[in-house]
Amino acid sequence: MTGPKLNEATRVAGERSGTKASAKYIRSSAYKAREVLNLIRGLPVRRADEVLQFTDREVSNTIRKVLASAVANAQHNDEQDPDELYVKACFADEGPTLKRFTPRARGRAGRIHKRTSHITIVLGRLDDQRLEVVQAREARRTVAGRRRGAAAGTATSRKARVERSRQRAASLKGGQAATGANIDTTTADLASTEAVELPSGAALPDADGAAPEGFAIKGNSNSMLYHLPGSAFYDRTVAEIYFDSAESAEAAGYSLPKSQRHDDDLADADDSSSAEGSASDEAQSDAGESEADAKEDN
Repeated sequence: MTGPKLNEATRVAGERSGTKASAKYIRSSAYKAREVLNLIRGLPVRRADEVLQFTDREVSNTIRKVLASAVANAQHNDEQDPDELYVKACFADEGPTLKRFTPRARGRAGRIHKRTSHITIVLGRLDDQRLEVVQAREARRTVAGRRRGAAAGTATSRKARVERSRQRAASLKGGQAATGANIDTTTADLASTEAVELPSGAALPDADGAAPEGFAIKGNSNSMLYHLPGSAFYDRTVAEIYFDSAESAEAAGYSLPKSQRHDDDLADADDSSSAEGSASDEAQSDAGESEADAKEDN
């Protein structure tokens, strides 16, 4: 006759300890798995999942999957609430060891033992007294604003969120007409104000965002830059105001982008250098003609 399974936290032989999930032949030693399992033994499921999520051990990812599997078994097979479960027992057993060898000096061979393990997690329901303590702690954390999502996963909180969303949608739907009238009035007031404050040679975009007739230069009030048609940023700029000429834009306080200003400076420099070159050529030709006249006189 077999005795009670003490590693599953049972004291009576043949008694079912709780909902169980296991993963076999995990490529990690049982010693490394036990170090992580010791961190979550006795914790509520939600807290245990948080601990595993931020544990800096590779085997913690596998243990977290086993914990999720145990929670799913308890929810679907035993019809238990996941928020009322805790890690009743967890342990890691030795699995088969894969023996490998590596060559060493003088014809010898060194042993390599690739160990495996079997991980088991048993979940049980919290007693009423401890359940009240856990729920009170979660409520305090939610009221304090820390980790609000920790207590937002229950069915009650989901129903409350859905009800609030429905009430908000109904209130928005009921006040849609009045809101639309207010928006139209505000838009008209803004349009009239902007029409009065527009500088000379400027116009607002049309209703579809297109440029008014005769106003092709785009202006951006945030950057206080204007863009000429055909420039690099013209097509990518969303115009908030249009100008009929560059002089109007300059008078309103707008300026060209630095790249275009640099190109214009280079063009002006080329024009001035070409003008100076033509003037020097004319001076040289005049000097040559005067020398030729002097030779003829001699």
